[in-house]
Amino acid sequence: MWQTLVNAFKDKSLRIKIFITLGLLLVYRIGCYIPVPGLNFASVQQAVTGNNNTLLQIMNVVSGGSLGSGTLFALGILPFINSFIIMQLLTLIIPPLERMSKEGDEGRAKITQITRYVAIALAIVQGIGIVVTFHNSGAIEPTFGSEAVSGAIIILLLTAGSTFVMWLSERITEYGIGNGSSMIIFIGIVSSFATSLVSAFSTLGDQPDNIWYILGYLLLVLVMFLLIVFIDGSERRIKVNYAKQVKGNKMYGGQSTYIPMKVNGSGVMPIIFASTFLMFPQMILSFFPADNSIVIFYTKYLGAGTAVYYIFTFLFIIFFAYFYAQIQFNPVDVARNLQQYGGTIQGVRPGKPTSEYLAKINSRITLFGALFLAFIAIVPTFGFNALGNPIGMTNAFSATGMLIIVSVALELEKQLESQIMMKHYKGFLK
Repeated sequence: MWQTLVNAFKDKSLRIKIFITLGLLLVYRIGCYIPVPGLNFASVQQAVTGNNNTLLQIMNVVSGGSLGSGTLFALGILPFINSFIIMQLLTLIIPPLERMSKEGDEGRAKITQITRYVAIALAIVQGIGIVVTFHNSGAIEPTFGSEAVSGAIIILLLTAGSTFVMWLSERITEYGIGNGSSMIIFIGIVSSFATSLVSAFSTLGDQPDNIWYILGYLLLVLVMFLLIVFIDGSERRIKVNYAKQVKGNKMYGGQSTYIPMKVNGSGVMPIIFASTFLMFPQMILSFFPADNSIVIFYTKYLGAGTAVYYIFTFLFIIFFAYFYAQIQFNPVDVARNLQQYGGTIQGVRPGKPTSEYLAKINSRITLFGALFLAFIAIVPTFGFNALGNPIGMTNAFSATGMLIIVSVALELEKQLESQIMMKHYKGFLK
């Protein structure tokens, strides 16, 4: 990857795109340090990190600690991500949206505009939930005359900040390198981890034995990185033979290739989908006081850390892995294309038998990938909690966060390589 970056910097246009990306990300990080008036910093930190509110803790990690600091970009890119997920699901369910998605660039532009409006609406809802939570924790101050007015202004500022982050992500996608939303999530998770790691090292003066917890934590992170990279690069290759065809005075075909089927073809999306669905009850309950009987019951028996929560996480990841696999890979279309161009899989007849064979292989691979994602999302959490609790790094990193970082880094490398290759081809043609 380092060689890819070096080659990218040698090209002027790619170098400009990289600097644009870094500049926009710098603007995002500056916004993460602009405080929102009307909030008590100490009370906000206690409300986000002190209470057992998993929703706020996840939002704090993704926003790079901005929520815990009560800053302008506290909502981050999450409303836009949630809106994007909702629109993807609705496109499969609502026929007008499905037709719109097939209308080319114009249809996709309309869906993107609707996604923006939905993201702003979600930002308002999440802003209200956060303000209610902060109000219950005593974090709202009557800076603007009364707590009600202060709360309304805070909601407005948080929504405006989230909208600006959405605009930044689109500018990164348009003028920079890589997907803007992924890059913003990436920089947020890395920033949260770096801040927590510095805080953990600062405890060594009073408690030198914490060095073993830090080393154990970093070793677990390294092992998980290696496992994720290994599975991410794994694929099942199905060999395809093309028959020889005589067209005019020339002979075509007679070659062999393969269909690559990635083990984890869905990437991190099933985990994000599952986490989003599990966030909704917590988002709704955030409107109620912490001593409400329903809130207490949910936190005790259904909330994060309970057996029921992990069971639902496992089931949702399996479901969304198969759901996303159906969107990405259509065995009927692949079988039809193979038959059209004279391609056959050894030992399998063309047509319906080929589509059934590909569907069976895809189902098995998807199951393995889904089980891997469920393992990543659940099992390492216990290790991170055990090693991170004594040094204050319980919520600093997660296996899901690492999966996102690895996916974004590998996708960024692929995009840089493709653009470098495109430049070489252009130069050759000239």
